[in-house]
Amino acid sequence: MGKKGDLSNSERGMVVGARRAGLSISQSAQLLGFSRTTISRVYKEWCEKGKTSSMRQSCGRKCLVDARGQRRMGRLIQADRRATLTEITTRYNRGMQQSICEATTRTTLRRMGYNSRRPHRVPLISTTNRKKRLQFARAHQNWTVEDWKNVAWSDESRFLLRHSDGRVRIWRKQNENMDPSCLVTTVQAGGGGVMVWGMFSWHTLGPLVPIGHRLNATAYLSIVSDHVHPFMTTMYPSSDGYFQQDNAPCHKARIISNWFLEHDNEFTVLKWPPQSPDLNPIEHLWDVVERELRALDVHPTNLHQLQDAILSIWANISKECFQHLVESMPRRIKAVLKVKGGQTQY
Repeated sequence: MGKKGDLSNSERGMVVGARRAGLSISQSAQLLGFSRTTISRVYKEWCEKGKTSSMRQSCGRKCLVDARGQRRMGRLIQADRRATLTEITTRYNRGMQQSICEATTRTTLRRMGYNSRRPHRVPLISTTNRKKRLQFARAHQNWTVEDWKNVAWSDESRFLLRHSDGRVRIWRKQNENMDPSCLVTTVQAGGGGVMVWGMFSWHTLGPLVPIGHRLNATAYLSIVSDHVHPFMTTMYPSSDGYFQQDNAPCHKARIISNWFLEHDNEFTVLKWPPQSPDLNPIEHLWDVVERELRALDVHPTNLHQLQDAILSIWANISKECFQHLVESMPRRIKAVLKVKGGQTQY
């Protein structure tokens, strides 16, 4: 006996197609594997109503949270993004004739497109610095990719030998909590780390310099004179280059400012807005290094191995990767303008 009951939209289309091709009900049923009653009903609906889609209502228990309830739940989410499932359920049930359980709340939220996620961490931007970011964006809104090619980007970053990753999850049974395969080892202060300073432009990757101790003004002056200066004069011999640095205290020290003044005829220091890592494309290169470190088959076990791995990864970053980041600058500027100096997706 052939298939009975309601058919999918594609199956209904096959039935109509077979009948319109001149096949009889019996021939269509034998060809498609549906019952003759189903073939007759589907073709009749198409002849009378011109439809091949199923209008059958879904079966099952009626949803406890209707459209109005979903709007109410949406308002609760908007009012408190950090509310727990229990808190949302409790607040929703207040004043409602029919209460719902947490499972229904979870199902409803997923149906609405909400999922529990860890919040994206971004710098807190003060009102004053928001204005400065907006001023910077307005001053550079007409810069093209060709203009941004004249900027050399720089920054420092620290990479830990051991790092606790809260995103890691495992599958285990209730009594396996102390099984060695279910543990993640931690070391105080991450087991130490390696700090590096790096720079790059659209044209090429610049040097990556390990920093032995805390970076102060004296150490940074050595980096500027030994690495920034030769890079800028080599890459921009026409003195049309811009050097970007953030507003870290060692970058703004008097001896650093005086050094840049003495060399202002060779390149220009880009006036950088505070709290703006989203505007600095080198931040994404640090992400690349971090991901490659985690993906290593053999992880570094000491600081020397970690430093060697970082230097190797940096040297092998593709040209397409860092050029693409520089080419994103006009979009980054537009994003800052759109949010009036606020935080962007970058």
